[in-house]
Amino acid sequence: MFEKTANLRRFLICGLLGLILTGVVSCLKSPNAQPPQLEFWTMQLQPKFKDYFTAAIGKFETANPGTKVNWVDVPWGAMQGKIQAAMGARTAPDVVNLNPDFAIQLAARNAWLPLDSLLTQGESKEYLPSIWQAGTLDGKAFSLPWYLTTNVTIYNQELFAKAGIAKPPTNYQELAQAAKQIRAKTGKYAFFTTFVPEDSNDVLESLVQMGVQLVDKQGKAAFNTPTGVTAFKYWIDLYREGLLPKEALTQGHQQGIQLYQAGETAILSAGAPFIETIAKNAPQIAKVSAVAPQISGQTGKKGVAVMNLVIPRTTKTPDTAVKFALFITNATNQLAFAQASDTLPSNVRAVADYQTQVASRDDKSALERAKLISAQQLSQSEILIPPLKKIDLLKKAIYDNLQAAMLGEKTAEQAVAAAAIAWDAGK
Repeated sequence: MFEKTANLRRFLICGLLGLILTGVVSCLKSPNAQPPQLEFWTMQLQPKFKDYFTAAIGKFETANPGTKVNWVDVPWGAMQGKIQAAMGARTAPDVVNLNPDFAIQLAARNAWLPLDSLLTQGESKEYLPSIWQAGTLDGKAFSLPWYLTTNVTIYNQELFAKAGIAKPPTNYQELAQAAKQIRAKTGKYAFFTTFVPEDSNDVLESLVQMGVQLVDKQGKAAFNTPTGVTAFKYWIDLYREGLLPKEALTQGHQQGIQLYQAGETAILSAGAPFIETIAKNAPQIAKVSAVAPQISGQTGKKGVAVMNLVIPRTTKTPDTAVKFALFITNATNQLAFAQASDTLPSNVRAVADYQTQVASRDDKSALERAKLISAQQLSQSEILIPPLKKIDLLKKAIYDNLQAAMLGEKTAEQAVAAAAIAWDAGK
């Protein structure tokens, strides 16, 4: 018996020593172990901004020893499919750059890490309040705002002069009058906008600028009102009077760009950097082009496009992922990226610094004037379309019925009522 007890004691001692030795070996190996990886996806920012991100990521890694960031840039058109596939396979990155329209669809499926409990009140207040709302659903934050663009009005001074128009329109009423004059005096169209549901949100945003409430607090259609009918009639009348190209019903925003660069339209709504694109593709049109503030309705609201950062729930390093997203969107980095990309920051302090810098420049080129106008518009800019789980359905309901009315198949009142029924039935 004593022998068995001694053997058992020796067995336990050896086992304990084995565990201790295993821990020692593990500790000795730790310096050679792989550091934690953080995967960061952006949308079509390589190779143009490779130097910017290499430097920014390097600073983050230096400030956070042991963390390595793997930057993956995804083509714009491939991002939706790629992130959905990654989410399904549970191989999603830790931080992703998306636009609110798509991000909110996945937010409705609880795809993203909720941020309210992970951010301090001070951190959430660092961003423009109107822009912060673009990253919320049902009052809960799921993303951090990153870079912005606000469209300006680019117009052909030569066509304006031929039509006898002294200054560019500032609102939709003036735009309709300009459309009549330009068509009558030059045979050209004033502008192009698309009613293709799968394309631009411009017409949907114009309804909000005209004072239309799209949905109520319960998410039901709120546009079946006299104001909604008036807004529908605006577009219906322009088309029926031959003041919009017929391709508006079948072609997307790209058609509008081509028409402007060909000198077939007098007005183009686009971001400030597009001035350089026109100069490259249509230098003769660029020479007669000038810039003005974005056209709005009686509300005076200006639309803004937002890019944000979201963190998939599947991340294995939530604290580090949040820290990295805050780092990329802090004032210093947002200002640096705005300067490198001709976009606008969403961080309050970065916005103030950017406006000061642009206003102080002596360069009076069309691009610099467009940048200044864009920056000045931020105080009036907001996400015009509310965060909705099925925004594509709402757009389709409205655009399809607008098209039917434009083609004479419905009255404006019938189109509004049918769109409201379609939305409420499908939402």
